[in-house]
Amino acid sequence: MTVEIELCAARVRYGPLEALHGIDLRVPAGALTVLTGRNGSGRTTALRALAGTVPLSSGRVVWRGRDVSALQAHERARRGLCFVPDLRAVYDSLTVAENLGLAVPDGDFTRAVEGYPALGPLLARRAGTLSGGEQRMLAVSRALLSSARVVLVDEPVLGLSPPAAARTYELLRALDAAVVVAEQRLPPGLDEGPGPVLVHELRRGSVVFSGEPAELSR
Repeated sequence: MTVEIELCAARVRYGPLEALHGIDLRVPAGALTVLTGRNGSGRTTALRALAGTVPLSSGRVVWRGRDVSALQAHERARRGLCFVPDLRAVYDSLTVAENLGLAVPDGDFTRAVEGYPALGPLLARRAGTLSGGEQRMLAVSRALLSSARVVLVDEPVLGLSPPAAARTYELLRALDAAVVVAEQRLPPGLDEGPGPVLVHELRRGSVVFSGEPAELSR
């Protein structure tokens, strides 16, 4: 599989603490990559390093053969990267429609509303008044509406019901992009959907497993 973006010997420090210990992490084009691990494992930091919201203390971020380590997060976004964080992923003071409009200025929210029909009646509501699950659907909808080549989502199904969680993975896997998600545990049913899936398990800032979902579940 062609590598879309990757971390090469990446180290990230938060003050005196090192969160990533020189990891290599390849993200294939057109595939779903799942980063799993407990809190503190480094999975969220790996996403942030790819997105450019935390700097590397050493190592590189390489995107289609180009070293983009020095590019700021907004510059990576312009190049086609969409990052959906686990917290503060929507603008509370804006309506649902205004939040979606940041991704598609032409106002065509069809893909978002078709993906999550529950958002349709909420377009005029302020995002801060939504439930946690509704806010998560709104946040993930940014990725659905974008034309990003790389989509990074931290805890995509946080606060969602099992049917909504399953629907979220269907939508993410249908994107024409390299999709990377961070989860504490391996989501169920990954072997049943379309397209390749790669799993990396992180532990204390290191990658301890890389392979297919069935291998990790065993």
